[in-house]
Amino acid sequence: MTSLAAWISAGILTMLVARAVWVLRSEATQEDDGRPRGIPPGDGYTEITSDYSSGLGGGNQLTTRVPQDPQEYARSFVPKRDRQRS
Repeated sequence: MTSLAAWISAGILTMLVARAVWVLRSEATQEDDGRPRGIPPGDGYTEITSDYSSGLGGGNQLTTRVPQDPQEYARSFVPKRDRQRS
């Protein structure tokens, strides 16, 4: 690699790193404008439907039920063998 190519590569790398730092800082200081994150706690479930189609007649549809209660949502991540019976 020639000296000129090394300087050009270093310059491009410096610009890319500077741009990445700029983007991360701007996203970190960005306000959410009062938009709520997620869904409010409550009773019941939120259903999420995902569809997949291969285009040749095959495919899959999956419906996932996510509890709105934060405690029940957290319990869903505990393996069944570790849950205490109540």
